[in-house]
Amino acid sequence: MSRPSPDPHPSTAPSERPRRSLPGSGLAKGLAVTLRTMTRKTVTEQYPDAQPELPPRSRGVIGLFEENCTVCMLCARECPDWCIYIDSHKETVPPAAPGGRERSRNVLDRFAIDFSLCMYCGICIEVCPFDALFWSPEFEYAETDIHELTHERDKLREWMWTVPAPPALDPAAEEPKEIAAARKAAEKLAAAQAGPDEPQGGAS
Repeated sequence: MSRPSPDPHPSTAPSERPRRSLPGSGLAKGLAVTLRTMTRKTVTEQYPDAQPELPPRSRGVIGLFEENCTVCMLCARECPDWCIYIDSHKETVPPAAPGGRERSRNVLDRFAIDFSLCMYCGICIEVCPFDALFWSPEFEYAETDIHELTHERDKLREWMWTVPAPPALDPAAEEPKEIAAARKAAEKLAAAQAGPDEPQGGAS
């Protein structure tokens, strides 16, 4: 049994017919948008005479808090663009107590970031275990030579002081575990010091 062939000219129901627009309706809509925009207040920022108000989490440049850097190289290894350059050397630290042994530590010699390669992903800041890198909203660091976009640790340290303070904690948030443990230890120590002294020796 053969199947019926489809109708080459199917009939279109009245409800499925495309609606015809009036001539010039697109122009009228465009003019209406233009008129609405003309009546609104302009939001042009007169930069550089007036500095823009940046969001609190703006990604401008990366500031270095050198005292927290232990030269673990984690930021340089995790950087997708390999734009972080770190040099260091080892120093021998004398023993902290008599009879102890000497220890060696890494001393930072160079910490530089090539911002011509940086893609501002923030991975280096996230993986730093010692909070040595921070986002700064500073963005006025354009140069005429691309080679001058590699900024050394002195410049990164200057940008550190432009890092905004962290937002306040939510009053309803849970207390961090480290602070809770430290508070409990301090309370136990205070209770032990304020408690009554136990009698020494037995009754005669």
